[in-house]
Parts: sequence; structure tokens; C-alpha cells
Amino acid sequence: MKFTTSFTTLLLAVSCALALPTAEPDVQTIEKRATISPFAGTNAYWLPFLTNDADVEATFSAVAAAGLKVVRTWAFNDVTSCSGIHFQCWSGSSPTINTGSQGLGRLDVVVRAAEKYGIKLVLPMVNNWGDYGGMDVYVSKLGGSGHSSFYTDAKIIAAYKNYIQTVVNRYKSSSAIYSWQLANEPRCSGCATSVITKWATDISAYIKSLDSSHYVSLGDEGFFNRAGAAEYPYQGSEGVDFEANLKISSLDYGTFHLYTKSWGQSYEWGSKWIKDHGAAGKAAGKSVVLEEYGVPEDGATRETWIKTWHNDIKSAGVDGDQYWQFGLTLSGGKTHDDTYTIFTDESNYNSLVVDWAKSR
Repeated sequence: MKFTTSFTTLLLAVSCALALPTAEPDVQTIEKRATISPFAGTNAYWLPFLTNDADVEATFSAVAAAGLKVVRTWAFNDVTSCSGIHFQCWSGSSPTINTGSQGLGRLDVVVRAAEKYGIKLVLPMVNNWGDYGGMDVYVSKLGGSGHSSFYTDAKIIAAYKNYIQTVVNRYKSSSAIYSWQLANEPRCSGCATSVITKWATDISAYIKSLDSSHYVSLGDEGFFNRAGAAEYPYQGSEGVDFEANLKISSLDYGTFHLYTKSWGQSYEWGSKWIKDHGAAGKAAGKSVVLEEYGVPEDGATRETWIKTWHNDIKSAGVDGDQYWQFGLTLSGGKTHDDTYTIFTDESNYNSLVVDWAKSR
């Protein structure tokens, strides 16, 4: 999801342990699996940016208590001013990966807590958007010629692979890893869809060369590229072809998002979106996961449409879902509320989150 960063109240400075996660990886090699076990999960992008380890623990405790199995959180934070929590700092054209206590040390805390509570993690390693750096930092610092050059420029691709290598090698022996993810919502507006498909083929194969024992996914919104389509999400104008990307052998499952309001669609339309992705997955012989979705209205409207979409997820054979986003009260107050957040103390939390997780 694209949003404006406004999450500062929770950044309370405390010391943190620096030891890397030590749990052993799952025995089963899953590289060639085409289907996954059904699960209910969520997003909590802000986890690595908490500075109180107890808050990280409290979050995973609450996630586990809800019966959720998978959490998606950011494994990126590219900055050009090397202060505060950051994972990679750019000085001119030279990036420095921060492995210290205010860098990947914060992600270490997240991974260890996930291991402790038996929660799996999906880790996108770059953002399409400008929040927490994003692709355009690579483009601007390495002399790219616009957003599209992130996907095509050899120097940029090499720099991104260097970052991927550090992250994957750091955590690939952890039992908490569910999926390495190429990006959060990659787009290439106005590009041929082959640009992202070629890039995704290359990057996913590279990740598999580093770690063949965990899933790899794209992290896209699931836009279709269907000739003559009347609706924007089916027209391919953002440079994404969901069905072509499903054919990439080094991507283990398909991803899609659902934001009806942002895309100028009705809540009813969301049912069609879910069913079409379920059908595309079946045609390709691959599982698909609705990894971001939500309703930006509290109360009855949210209750009605999320429950409707849950029924659609089951009937369409969509194997996993991760709603946007998990919320609770921590030591510095409530976590980020972008109007989609479902907090643990809301009246419909049990019916929309806990009961749904039990059914999966």
C-alpha cells in the first residue's frame, strides 16, 4: 500500500539484542511446490521501526493469539541521510547497508519474535513508492532515467541484488521466513508489461540461487493485461500482467491486492476481482494470495464487505489472505491508523479477524 509515513509516536529508544536469529530452517524444500496450505494473515509494515523490543513481542503475541499465521512487514528502508533507523544509506552513488542496532538489527528483533511465536514472515525488499526510500532512491543515486530504469538499468539491478543478497543470507536459516518478496506493489506506468515480467524472472531466479528452501513472490497488486478491458485494473496500464507473471517458474505463488476506493471501483466489484484471480491461479496451476485488502470505513460497512470477500476467497479457492492492516495499542500509543487498520480492541475484531482465522 502507498501511504504517508506518520508513525513516530512509537519510536521509543531502548537498547536491543544484536544476536542474529538462530532457528533452523524447515526441512522440506518447497521450491517447486505449486500450491500452498490455506492461511489467514495480516500486514504490519511498521514492525522493524519499533524501537522497544517489548512492543515487537507484544505484537507477535497478539497476532498468535488471533490465530493468524503469516505477517508481511517491510525489509527495506533506504535513506539519503544516515540517521535514525535505516537499512541502507546512500552517499552519492555508494550505498552502505546498515547491519547495526539501528539497521538490520531491528529486523533481527522482528525475526526472532516471529520464531518465538511460530509466525511466518513475508519480506518485500524494496518499495515501489517513496515511503521508506523506494525504487526511486536507487534511480536517482545511480543515474537512472526515470522509474522504469529500476527494472532495466544494469547498475541499479546489481545494487538491488547486493541488498537482496545481504538480507536473504542473513535470515535464510530462520524458521520464520515464509516468502522473500521482490517488491511492494511494483509498477511501471506506461511500460510494456514485459519489462516487469523480465525483471521478475531475473530477480526471482537470483533469490532462488541464494535460497531454494523458501517461497519467492512478486508482491504486485495483481493487475491484469486484457485487451479491450473497460476497467483500469484489467488494462495493463501500470505495466503489470498478472497472468504472465504467474508463469514465472521461480515465483512460487501469485499475489494480488484489493483497494476498491483507490481504484475507482465499488465494493461489489471486489468479489469479481477475487474470483478472477482465483480462476487465473487455477488455470496456471499455482496458488494465489490476496496479500493486501481492506475497507476504509469502520462499523457495518467494513463488517459486511470483508465478510463478503472472505466468502469469495473460499469459494474462489484463494489459498491465503493478509488483510491490511493489524493494529493494537503499544507502549507509545496506537499503531498507525490509515483508516484501513483493524485494531484488536474494535468491536468487529473477533468476527473479522479471529473467527476468520479459525475457519482457515
